[in-house]
Amino acid sequence: MQTINKNTWAIDPAHSEIHFKVRHLVIATVTGSFTKFEGSLVTAATDFSDAVITFSASVDSINTNVPDRDAHLKSAEFFDAANHPEIRFRSKRFVKEEDNNYQLVGDITIRGVTKEVKLRVEFGGTMKDPWGNEKAGFSLAGKLSRKEFGLQWNAMTEAGGAVAGDEVKLELNVEMVKQV
Repeated sequence: MQTINKNTWAIDPAHSEIHFKVRHLVIATVTGSFTKFEGSLVTAATDFSDAVITFSASVDSINTNVPDRDAHLKSAEFFDAANHPEIRFRSKRFVKEEDNNYQLVGDITIRGVTKEVKLRVEFGGTMKDPWGNEKAGFSLAGKLSRKEFGLQWNAMTEAGGAVAGDEVKLELNVEMVKQV
């Protein structure tokens, strides 16, 4: 029986960023981020095509550069951080499409609701840093409906437009470090 060596990689939070974008008043976009997060990738394949990926972000770490808005997003009207302190993701499939492009399919749980999400992934490659650590870089993008996860709050403008859009665009740039 042949043993398959699996490698574990962990997100390097000092070299990674997790952003989201939401339309505001239908005319502009507000960008936010999560500053506390962790994730791992377990794979036997050198091209990561068999990767199993997990990720979590602390809702309390949300940052839109407006403290009052951040507090509102943490409240029961949005993420309800007191009862749902984490956003979680677990992959189902990581499929190589061509060259360095992949599709990542998995379940994301927000506010206790789990839905499938598909993300486009660009693999940036691997490299050793100056200290001998093997690193891998990935850029991920996708979107989801905030209302499907119970983030229902909204107000309407005089013209009938929504203050906050339903579609949330996700943009993640992550650097993974191989664990020894």
